[in-house]
Amino acid sequence: MRLVSTFSDGMIPLLLGLTLLGYVLGSIPFGLLLTRYYGAGDLRSIGSGNIGATNVLRTGRRGLAAATLALDALKGAVAVLVALAVAPLFAARAEAFAAVAVVVGHCFPIWLKFRGGKGVATGLGAVLALSPITGLLCCVIWLAVARLSRISSAGALAAFVAMPWMLAPLRGEGFGSPVALAGFVIALLVLARHHANIRRLLAGQESRIGGR
Repeated sequence: MRLVSTFSDGMIPLLLGLTLLGYVLGSIPFGLLLTRYYGAGDLRSIGSGNIGATNVLRTGRRGLAAATLALDALKGAVAVLVALAVAPLFAARAEAFAAVAVVVGHCFPIWLKFRGGKGVATGLGAVLALSPITGLLCCVIWLAVARLSRISSAGALAAFVAMPWMLAPLRGEGFGSPVALAGFVIALLVLARHHANIRRLLAGQESRIGGR
């Protein structure tokens, strides 16, 4: 009983700490920092005003867009991997909390008055750390749908609609597991952040890759 009590007492503050760390990592606005450093202007006044890689691409700096995509994905993966390393005794809960927190941090960074990105790259990085196979399948879905439709947002939305249904089975877990629930929360958050894109898709007005 004493061992169980100690474990339970220590789990809550550690989970809170990992959640905070995940949020802080997620809230680092790499797109904004890179475009400012390399003289591409204030990303928030360009295109959609979003801080993600898609909007960085609108500056015409493909290298910066690729770097933003990689770094946003990396912070998602790092948050989950740190949680796994720090809390191996309750890894599933730690991973789940960190994965959700890092995506929330990216979407709602406190430093930018909670106006952040849409969570696609960061969410994908977190999923790759949670389940590499699921993450790779999401990448395939994203690229395939985007290529067929020539609409980037359609590919991202398709990937995150499919993601939570693949995550639990490919980890050998049930849909009630902490990581499975985290997958659904992340998917819902990404979909919610794309509400304007979804409206344009339904109206047939979403911009196409290579279009004006």
